[in-house]
Amino acid sequence: MHAQVAAAQVGDIISVLLAFRFINAISVKTFFQPDEYFQALEPAWNIAFGKEGGAWLTWEWQYQLRSSLHPVIFGLAYKAAEYLMSLMHLFTPFKAWMLVVLPSALQSVFAALGDFYTWKLAMEIYGRESNAPWAALWMTVLNPWQWYVSTRTFSNSVETTLTIAALAYWPWELVGDAKETKVSPLEKKESVNSLRISLVLAAIAVLLRPTNLFVWLGILIITLTRLTLDGKSPITQTTLLVFLREIILCGVSVLAISVISDRLYFGFWAFPPYQWLYFNISKSLAVFYGTMPWHYYLSQGIPLLTTTFLPFALVGLYKATSSSKTFTADQSNILKTLSFTLLIMISVLSLIAHKEVRFIYPLLPILHILAAPYITSFFTVPTKPENKSEAAITLRHKLSLVNLLSLNLLLAGYLSVFHQPAPILVLTFLRNEFERIHPTSLTIGPSSETPKELFALFLTPCHTTPWRSHLVYSTLRARALTCEPPLHTAPNTSERENYLDEADRFYLEDEEGGGYGQKFLNEELWGGEKKEEIPRYIVGFEGIEDVLTKFFENEKEMGVNLTKVWDAWNGAFNEDWRRRGRLVVWDTGVYENQKKVEGEKEEL
Repeated sequence: MHAQVAAAQVGDIISVLLAFRFINAISVKTFFQPDEYFQALEPAWNIAFGKEGGAWLTWEWQYQLRSSLHPVIFGLAYKAAEYLMSLMHLFTPFKAWMLVVLPSALQSVFAALGDFYTWKLAMEIYGRESNAPWAALWMTVLNPWQWYVSTRTFSNSVETTLTIAALAYWPWELVGDAKETKVSPLEKKESVNSLRISLVLAAIAVLLRPTNLFVWLGILIITLTRLTLDGKSPITQTTLLVFLREIILCGVSVLAISVISDRLYFGFWAFPPYQWLYFNISKSLAVFYGTMPWHYYLSQGIPLLTTTFLPFALVGLYKATSSSKTFTADQSNILKTLSFTLLIMISVLSLIAHKEVRFIYPLLPILHILAAPYITSFFTVPTKPENKSEAAITLRHKLSLVNLLSLNLLLAGYLSVFHQPAPILVLTFLRNEFERIHPTSLTIGPSSETPKELFALFLTPCHTTPWRSHLVYSTLRARALTCEPPLHTAPNTSERENYLDEADRFYLEDEEGGGYGQKFLNEELWGGEKKEEIPRYIVGFEGIEDVLTKFFENEKEMGVNLTKVWDAWNGAFNEDWRRRGRLVVWDTGVYENQKKVEGEKEEL
């Protein structure tokens, strides 16, 4: 292919992917996991609007477990967008809406780049004459997990893009056969520059997610030891020295930038990777958020990532790790390196008690690349066209292909629109209500005005909804049940085992009275000497309605008369019983009663 044609093709692919992922970002209307907001957008909001902006910083940020590099991206975007919109004197509710959608729109760029570099690496491995790179591209575009997660602001999503981009720039001639390599690796300036880009991206990924280190340890081990690889190593002593030099220089440079960023964010010197290891390993706090069996990534993780592409991924993994004459020695070595790196990563993470599918998300592009030749051969048949204008391949197993794509589209559509949309919708309702009730108090960022009321109380499992990234206004005061881990307890002690956070205490079954909620409301919110502020609205799943009704009937002096003012469907199923059913907003009527009393006094 002519160089100019190839460059135009690359430009077209990037443009289409950017448009596609932007549509993807604005189409996802559901809640997945709180880390999307509390590990990225809340600290980003704090960066942009300061402590008075109302961001909810979880304990991880208070103890410096997370690198500031990830939220800084969104914090700067918030700051720039708010500044530009203020210059244009835009309507405040419109500014609020723009700030809500901004992070997903920005993340769509990272998602598109992840798709592009998957295609680029596949092209590097299989060559332009192969249809496998295009199969890899179609898989990453049509994968339901990618549609559901890639445009969300998880650190894992950025980590995935950084990992596949770093792999695409990696000098794969290092694992080639010396007999087929005409020039020693890293002798060309272009190769060294490519290595530098790769190492910088890899270093950032490791700082964002320390477990990403196992990806690169796997590649380094296979590259230097050549375990299972074919042929003789092309790495000379000179090459090895250049390689080590670049690792040190790039690693130290990125580390310095990270340390400075953390110093500016936290206000003192901190090293989040150490804090992450200390709290998760030494204090064993990761298990507080759940444990999974050792085979979780094999039995659930990889199937969830690949969905309908799973059989082809498994075939690709098997073929890559076994002797195969399908590929050249260099191609085989690259595929072996990727496959063994994948196996090393999964093996190490399987030893850790706390597991989530997101933790192996960076391996998904590798699975797509490994599966690409086999999904191509299954659904296509090469043909010999009579002239160049005819297609070079013919589709087969068309019904299976239609069923596969239809299932993917159904999964992506349901998860994006119908599975847990209520936690997002309820914040839109509350924000709109605040704009209606307090039109003169719509402040974004620091405000000299003191909020007059507790606008909303969330009696839901902790972090059921986003927070300031969707509430926006700093004058919109809200309260939610917390779930801080037992930092004050030692591992394997009775105190640790019996620890209950605020949300646990609310949902704790009362052995004497039966049911749950009454004891918490009596002892920790409004009963006895404990008199917290009564909110304008109470938010909770429909299962707590009887709990609230019973409590306020016994506490008539509080003047609460619950009225359901909003509710929304939250999906056909939920693994957490506390989140099942519709999400509801009740008006306590307290503030309406106050207005009536004040009006009667004025008449008198």
